[in-house]
Amino acid sequence: MNLNLNVLEDAVKQAAKKGAQIIVTPEDGIYGWSFNREAIFPYLENIPDPNINWTPCTEPDRFGRAPVQVRLSCIAKSNSIYVAANIGDIKPCNATDPKCPKDGRYQYNTDVVFASDGKLVARYHKYHLFLGETQFDQPAEPKSVTFNTTFGTFGIFTCFDILFYKPAVHLVDHFQVDSVLFPTAWMNVLPHLTAIEFHSAWAMGMGVNFLAANTHNTTMNMTGSGIYAPDKARAYHYDAETDNGHLLIAKLDIHPKLSPHYTAVNWSLYAAGLDIVSEDKTVFNGTIFYDVYTFVALNEAQENISVCQKDLCCHLSYSMKEKKEDELYALGAFDGLHTVEGQYYLQVCTLVKCKDPDLKTCGEPVQNAMTEFEKFSLSGRFGTKHVFPEVLLSGVHLAPGEFEVLNDGRLRSENGTSKPVLSVTLFGRWYEKD
Repeated sequence: MNLNLNVLEDAVKQAAKKGAQIIVTPEDGIYGWSFNREAIFPYLENIPDPNINWTPCTEPDRFGRAPVQVRLSCIAKSNSIYVAANIGDIKPCNATDPKCPKDGRYQYNTDVVFASDGKLVARYHKYHLFLGETQFDQPAEPKSVTFNTTFGTFGIFTCFDILFYKPAVHLVDHFQVDSVLFPTAWMNVLPHLTAIEFHSAWAMGMGVNFLAANTHNTTMNMTGSGIYAPDKARAYHYDAETDNGHLLIAKLDIHPKLSPHYTAVNWSLYAAGLDIVSEDKTVFNGTIFYDVYTFVALNEAQENISVCQKDLCCHLSYSMKEKKEDELYALGAFDGLHTVEGQYYLQVCTLVKCKDPDLKTCGEPVQNAMTEFEKFSLSGRFGTKHVFPEVLLSGVHLAPGEFEVLNDGRLRSENGTSKPVLSVTLFGRWYEKD
């Protein structure tokens, strides 16, 4: 753990020297992973409630042995910077608690935040544990954790939490946070759930700054961190080739919803006024991450097309520079419950590059493309108000500043993109139907 903390401390020092006020470090970034319940036990510490007013750096023994908290507190204090980190909390329990585990303790995947004076100001227990995270216990209920600074109000949650209403959306809807801290160990899933793609879309869809620090492990397909604002990614890094970590620094608006860049969106407004076009087109099925989408192929260099599934109708108008014979694109719709590696209800409109010109490959993961779009406009008749706009370009790149979301729900690019398109998506989450 100290070796990993050495790496994090070096990054904190670099960030502080460049004027950073807050830094986020990855989930599992201090003790790693591949633990069972017993094996991780020696790495856990008792993390007290932040309301008790504790600075571990100056009172190291107040709550028993806590070397990691002490070190994190001292790193924050000596560099005058807020530090968010992911560690493990332990809470004893006994038979009076019917849910107490047999070994007499709760173990929680935990985010902590230390202020620039070293004081513990936030503790969050991850609620939505991912498959295989059996070394940890789920808290009794999801907590919304916030803290105030001179540079805005912050919330914090971890990795898989982002796909659910509580605590993620609830933090923004009910606590009006300006920025979210997001330690994560995110395994990329193309075409919609690559880290940089979905996390930047969440910032845009929720109208907040989103600081996502991903563990970097290419063998587990974990790569992609970013500092995202509601208008665009301010800084991001994606590297699937090397084992190198990377420090990202960016400037953000303290209150992003008050900035001139922010637009409140009615996601169904534009599409509700459209007729269903191209009903004569042949629809076919394809699978994206185990979900069966209804697709129509893009057969022309430019046209207006639609596709529907259940209550969701998706509309696309587009123009390609040229229609390449060896590349196929399709417009897809999915309106249903996703049930693999978590259960959550989706409404998704997506333009995707198919793996090859065979219709059967539409929806399969693709990393590179050749087709350049001169313009596109995607919209859908969504039943949910929570929609996250994604644009992913060839080579797994974002397109900051190259598209816009209009207040009537259109995801639009009028001047094309700097690289060929992999996918253009309106990723809707209908939380009430989970």
